[in-house]
Amino acid sequence: MEHITLLLAIVVVTALVFDFTNGFHDTANAMATTISTGALKPKTAVAMSAVLNLIGAFLSVEVAKTISGGIVNEDGLRTEVIFAALVGAILWNLLTWLVGLPSSSSHALFGGLIGAAVMSAGWSSINGGTVVTKVLLPAIAAPLVAGLAAMLATRLTYRINRNVTDEGQLKSTAKGYRAGQIASAGLVSLAHGTNDAQKTMGIITLALVTGGVLAPGSNPPLWVIVSAGVAIALGTYLGGWRIIRTMGKGLTDLQPPQGFAAQTSAATVILASSHLGFSLSTTQSCSGAVMGAGLGRKGGVVRWSTATRMFVAWGLTLPAAGLVGAGAEFLTKQGPWGIAVTAVILVGGSFAIWLASRRQPVDHTNVNDMDGEGEPQGVVTTAIAAVQPPPVGGPAADLATTIPAPAPSPDDPARPPAKV
Repeated sequence: MEHITLLLAIVVVTALVFDFTNGFHDTANAMATTISTGALKPKTAVAMSAVLNLIGAFLSVEVAKTISGGIVNEDGLRTEVIFAALVGAILWNLLTWLVGLPSSSSHALFGGLIGAAVMSAGWSSINGGTVVTKVLLPAIAAPLVAGLAAMLATRLTYRINRNVTDEGQLKSTAKGYRAGQIASAGLVSLAHGTNDAQKTMGIITLALVTGGVLAPGSNPPLWVIVSAGVAIALGTYLGGWRIIRTMGKGLTDLQPPQGFAAQTSAATVILASSHLGFSLSTTQSCSGAVMGAGLGRKGGVVRWSTATRMFVAWGLTLPAAGLVGAGAEFLTKQGPWGIAVTAVILVGGSFAIWLASRRQPVDHTNVNDMDGEGEPQGVVTTAIAAVQPPPVGGPAADLATTIPAPAPSPDDPARPPAKV
C-alpha cells in the first residue's frame, strides 16, 4: 500500500462510500418483508443483516474478478476514470434512495463505469460480450427466474397446508413460517454480501491495477475484502428506511408463507449467480421474488403502479449513471482542477440530497406507516389468479393462511397480512 498515490487513495475512499450507499440502499432486499410482517423488529433486522453482509463478503471473489478484469479493458485505463464512474453511481444511488425507489446499485456502478470508460477511451474500451452475458442477460433473467420460483413455491406451500384447520396447528404453522422468514432473510443478507460487496472489491482492485499497484488479473487483496465488507455492513445497519417502506407496503400483500417463499427463492438465485461470476442485481432478484409470491397466493394483488415505477427506474439506471459518469470523466480529463470540481459536485450533490430527505424523514419508527391502500388488482394479477385451482378445503383452506384474533399485536403470530 506504500505505492498508493493521493488520487488512488481518494478513489479507494470514494469506492468505500459507494459501498456504504449500496448497503443502506439494498437493506430492503433482505429485510422489508421481515420488518413489515413483524417477524423482527426494525433495528434487530438491520443489525442481523449487517453482520451477515460482512460474513458474505468473504465467501467468494468471482464477481469481483468479473468487474476488475471483465467489463472494461484495463490497458491504458486511467485512475481518474474509476473516480468518475463512482461519482455517477453514488449520485444515482442517493437520488433513487431519496424518492424511495429500489433501483439497482449494481447497474448504477456498471453504468458509471461504462460511461466514464467510453468518454475516456471510446467504445473499444468496453468488453461488449462480457457486458451482455454477465450484466444484461442476468438483469433480465434474474427477476423472472426468482419470480417464477417464488410463485411456484408459494402455491406449493398453500397446497401442502390446505387441510390444516386446527387452531393449535394453525398457530404452530404461523410461528414456523415466521422462523423460516427470519432464516431466509438471513440467507438473503448473506447472499447480498457475497454478491454486492464484491462489486466494490472489484472496482478498488481495478483502480489498483490502473495505478500500477497490482498486476492485471490479480485477485482483491485481503485489506480490500475486509474494508469492502465493513463498509457495506455499516451501510446496511444504517438502514435504507425509505426503500424498505416502498418494498414493505407498495408491491403486494404478503403473509409469512409468501415472505418465506420469496426470500428463499431470491437468495438461491443470488448465491448461485455469485459463484458463477454473474454480477446480477440483488434488488431486481428480490423484487421479482416478492411479486412472484404475491401472484402465487389465490386472491393476491400485485400493485402494478408501484411495480411500473420500479421498472422505469431499472431501465434508467444504466444510461443515467453512465451519463453522469461520462460528464464526470469529461471534467477529470481537464487536469487537477477538473478532478477538484468533480469532487465538489459529488460532495455538494450528496449534501443537497440529504437535506432534501430531512423534509420528510423516514426511520425505524415510521417505516411501516402505510398509505394508498386499496389499489385494485391489475389485468395480469386477475389473469393469473383465474387459472389457479381453487383451494380443495373450501373455507377451511382460508384458515390455513391466516389466524383470526380479536386484537392482534406485533408479537402475535395471528397478525393480519402486512403490505409488502
